[in-house]
Amino acid sequence: MTTDLILLAHGSGGKLSHDLVQRLFVRHFSNPALLPLDDSAVLEIAGPAGMRLAFTTDSYVVSPLFFPGGDIGKLAVCGTVNDLSMSGARPLWLSAGFIIEEGLPFADLEQIVASMADTARQAGVQVVTGDTKVVDRGSADRLFINTAGVGVIAPGVQIGGQRARPGDAVLVSGTLGDHGMTILTQREGLTFDSPLQSDCAPLNGLVASLLAAVGPGHVHVLRDPTRGGLATTLNEIASASQAGIEIDETSLPVREAVRAACELLGLDPLYVANEGKLVAIVEQSVVSQALAALQRDPLGAEAALIGHVSDRHPGRLVLHTALGARRVVDMLAGEQLPRIC
Repeated sequence: MTTDLILLAHGSGGKLSHDLVQRLFVRHFSNPALLPLDDSAVLEIAGPAGMRLAFTTDSYVVSPLFFPGGDIGKLAVCGTVNDLSMSGARPLWLSAGFIIEEGLPFADLEQIVASMADTARQAGVQVVTGDTKVVDRGSADRLFINTAGVGVIAPGVQIGGQRARPGDAVLVSGTLGDHGMTILTQREGLTFDSPLQSDCAPLNGLVASLLAAVGPGHVHVLRDPTRGGLATTLNEIASASQAGIEIDETSLPVREAVRAACELLGLDPLYVANEGKLVAIVEQSVVSQALAALQRDPLGAEAALIGHVSDRHPGRLVLHTALGARRVVDMLAGEQLPRIC
């Protein structure tokens, strides 16, 4: 860390975020459940049944609170359900903590809470506990939400970022950058001929379908590419597994409206956040079944095979460009889009 102050970029999910986590939080909190640094901690419950639980927490500070395709409440439920699902768990229970700035219209808060309830019902989870704090005007940006979640991991499911192996295939469940570009264009008042909409959605049903179709032993890694986008997520997996990952630029699914917005604003869709997509790294032998299972679900209809895990360049992500060249794709050091989740 080269600064004595916390910067906005420390919350970006990129290099500064990872530096903060490793040099501060891991140093003070280090324990076996924390060290994998996956989307959820996997906790072993002692006893004859040998139950395993997934536990995760996240805070949501998105601006604006309402956006096409969702709102901060829907985002909070989806984000926590998805983090549990990326460990292969069946999400069951959530908590919800609200930090409310004085002056927030009651109608806005009720709309957000109702949205959370609707999304929880859709995902088959319950909000079972919570907390509310109200702070002075100017002490928060209208509303922040924290959610935590607990889920159960079935026997035979062993999923984690360190489990990618050379020869594995890399799949993505749909188009990239929809959420991040929707938030940015809403914030900046930009409009396009093809309106952008967040992909915010709970993915536990999609994950369950994938595991049922190919068998849990053939799925090695699941991640949702949120802050920092696909590039950051694949860099994290490459680092955790110490394998190389190679992806093909021409295979990456990106909506034309998102691509046009990124080109206009000088952004790379590889780094733009998603809130309703997953990355699956599976054994090569089950690629066809995995793609078919994803594509049968509306949330995975545009799933694509985008690359593979390699024994070359361990710990790095390499992009095969449309021009036939190769380039290393690193994590961003700074922040492309602040406050997108």
